[in-house]
Amino acid sequence: MPSHRANAHGTACEYHLAEKYNVRLVDEEGKRLDTSWYDGLKDGTPWEFKATARRHADGQPGNFKIYRKYHDRLQQQGGRYGFAVYRVRGRGTQILKTTTVRASKLPTVRWHGGGSHRGSQQAKIDINSALSLPR
Repeated sequence: MPSHRANAHGTACEYHLAEKYNVRLVDEEGKRLDTSWYDGLKDGTPWEFKATARRHADGQPGNFKIYRKYHDRLQQQGGRYGFAVYRVRGRGTQILKTTTVRASKLPTVRWHGGGSHRGSQQAKIDINSALSLPR
């Protein structure tokens, strides 16, 4: 079962990635960019941020979940992923490692049913694979 704090950790990673890679999360009017398939823009290029815990509460290693319909669109638009691995530290989030990769450079993944809340197939990319991808 996912942590009820997982969203807070993901948000912390999103802000960290946006700052590190100089990605805008708001439009020209200061309003949050609100799309289903990307989190921010850098020089007109869409970026999607993904975060995972290094280890989940059950001891299993973390992985990044991507959704096919969003990935396909990100890839068609020449977009990028920003990946962050974190660990829970006290009540906060410690970001351990980040990387960025063009959506077109993701490895071939095995798509499977992703649940009805996203209406798309999903794939999981393990931490080591994501962190060793060509930029």
